[in-house]
Amino acid sequence: MFVTLLAAILGFVTIAGLGLALAGSGPSNAKALKRTQAIAGGREAREARRRPAISAQDTRRRQILKTLRDQDRQQKKATLTVGAKMQQAGLEENLKGFWIVSAVVGIVVFGVLLVLRQSPLVALGLGFGAGFGLPRWVLGFLADRRIKKFTEVFPDAMDIIVRGIKSGLPVHDSLRIIGQETSEPLAGEFKRLTESIGMGASVDQSLDKMYERMPTPEVRFFSIVLAIQQKTGGNLAEALGGLSTVIRARKLMREKIKALSGEAVASAIIIGCLPPGVVLLISLIAPDYMHPMFTDRRGHMMLMVGGFWMALGVFTMRKMINFKF
Repeated sequence: MFVTLLAAILGFVTIAGLGLALAGSGPSNAKALKRTQAIAGGREAREARRRPAISAQDTRRRQILKTLRDQDRQQKKATLTVGAKMQQAGLEENLKGFWIVSAVVGIVVFGVLLVLRQSPLVALGLGFGAGFGLPRWVLGFLADRRIKKFTEVFPDAMDIIVRGIKSGLPVHDSLRIIGQETSEPLAGEFKRLTESIGMGASVDQSLDKMYERMPTPEVRFFSIVLAIQQKTGGNLAEALGGLSTVIRARKLMREKIKALSGEAVASAIIIGCLPPGVVLLISLIAPDYMHPMFTDRRGHMMLMVGGFWMALGVFTMRKMINFKF
């Protein structure tokens, strides 16, 4: 009897405990679930608030990059015009005179080929090519030579500015000293720079004009350093000293690449000049042997095909030996 009563009491206590446990777990689980949902909801809300800010930053970054690319593209187009090439070559911007000289060169070549009894069609094509391409090639050669000379002495200008700033001179006076004491083309470009600033133009505008006349990375670096220093301040002498070191390192790298690629460049020049040289030599030694090539239609077709493949080969070799740095 006592055992039965004890078993009943223990069973009641066990069942009651299980019921209380099951009944008490509901609110705690609900609270835990609500707390989890609140935490997750807060995190989602924070991410939702952060997402517009991140997207706005990305949009602004893309816009800035697009603007910089557009400006760089416009500046490159501006530096490739005939007027810009004449400024880069140190000549006065006289487009009318340039086109007159081009027309005269084309007419002279056309007349010389007619005198040599060449086909009028061939003479017209060569005359047009000489009139349109030869003056541009000469102008590009003069511009590249002047830009190369300017780049070689540009680090010296940075050193003059650094020494002037350390001695207490303003930047404008240091720029004026470069225009007075250095040689051409460095002196002429810095004279134009100081004159433009003296006429009331801002430093950024004057440097942009200088970049149009001298489209080199060194001038772009110089303009960026001055623009940042004007807006944020800082040690300009230290920044320009570092820029001078970088420019000299680029020059050393350029010379090293030129030395390493000298053999490939010489091979490309020899291979490119060999076929026209052979044709010219045979024409001088045995003109009757080469005469059908210039008078017969089949010879004209062969010359056209050969010229096309030669041009393709020259462009390919130029692409292979043209190193950008």
